[in-house]
Amino acid sequence: MTGSDTIETYKKYVVTSSVKKVEPVVITSASGTTIIDADGKRYVDCFAGISVVNSGHCNPRVVEAAKKQLDLLVHACAYVYYIEPVAKLAKRLAEISPAGLQKTFFSNSGAEAIETALKLSRKFTRKHEFITLMRSFHGRTLGTLSVTGQAGRRHSAMGPYLGSIAFAPTPYCYRCPLGLEYPGCGIQCAKMIDEVIRYSTSNDVAAFIAEPLLGEGGIIVPPKEYFKETKRILDAYGILFIDDEVQTGFARTGQLFGINHYGETPDIMCVAKAIADGLPLGGTIAKPAIADSFEAGDHLSTFGGNPVCCAAALANIEFILEKNLPALASKSGEHVMHRLDELKQKHEIIGDVRGKGLMIGIELVKNRESKAPATEETGRVRDWCREKGVLIGSGGTLGNVLRIQPPLIIAQDQLDLAIDTIDRALSTVVG
Repeated sequence: MTGSDTIETYKKYVVTSSVKKVEPVVITSASGTTIIDADGKRYVDCFAGISVVNSGHCNPRVVEAAKKQLDLLVHACAYVYYIEPVAKLAKRLAEISPAGLQKTFFSNSGAEAIETALKLSRKFTRKHEFITLMRSFHGRTLGTLSVTGQAGRRHSAMGPYLGSIAFAPTPYCYRCPLGLEYPGCGIQCAKMIDEVIRYSTSNDVAAFIAEPLLGEGGIIVPPKEYFKETKRILDAYGILFIDDEVQTGFARTGQLFGINHYGETPDIMCVAKAIADGLPLGGTIAKPAIADSFEAGDHLSTFGGNPVCCAAALANIEFILEKNLPALASKSGEHVMHRLDELKQKHEIIGDVRGKGLMIGIELVKNRESKAPATEETGRVRDWCREKGVLIGSGGTLGNVLRIQPPLIIAQDQLDLAIDTIDRALSTVVG
């Protein structure tokens, strides 16, 4: 099948109407940080399958672990029988997670991990309401969309959704919803959570859910004090904190988990994406008392804890720790941020540069005073980079944020090539 054959077959048989477009790249293979298409063209991957292959495409140690497990056992259901790789992975996750998080429920994806957390928090607290953030994103199932603060972009003719959801202001310093400026704001966005609890709920809140960095929202980085103040308020009301690490976990931000930047411990943590370096696996990790609140019949996943995926995840975690990918991501991220700050001085269209580790966003605006989003220009820059052999992402609630989220093993010369390409793209398609 040729590349054009694959595209035509996609159009006829694969549901793609749920996305604006599929990038016109027919991928046949990938290794490390390089993707190869059907015509043999090579691309530097700076998006990592939406922040998934943190340890690189087809990481030899991960692939070997999966192959070895394939010869032993592919499936038996981890909630019907005891399976060794499942037990080992759950124990390893308890060892590397924030203190107190001990028991994992395995599923297949980030959305399933969040769904589990929502059900678990309701079961444990015997309360039914949730608080989430404006501009947040937690998945595309009906439950996870309910706690996603992007009504105009995501909630399209598929309701009704879960009721009793309250939305708090986004800790988005570049576009503060309260019209304040950090640090003189006193972290008012966090303090507003108390107001939300008192005036937008019936005081029957089970949990507050947030990402340490808002990925799909536009790589939004909360102030360093944000989660400390938030946790203080939550604890005062006996509300659980669900930490959504689906995109930020496993060294992406320069820490093993994004919440580690803030020095706070969640009650429940959700992981997926990078946990198995490309194999489908999700996990909801909770404190024992919370985890054990589920009763027989409350929840299950046929494929959750698949032994092949668990074996891959174990190998992936050891690779991350052995190669110290958090430190590598931090160092590489500092280099990229420095170079992007230089580009900001050169290109007026760059309104803001932000991120942690190798989770970096470049927000493009038509005018720095008005901050009008340069949405069309963002798409053109992404497309121009793709044509020149560099794959980057784009997103944000206004569609005007370029996303740099490569495999964490990427070399500095590849990062420089990507930044140089973005520089030329801005000069060429924007002027």
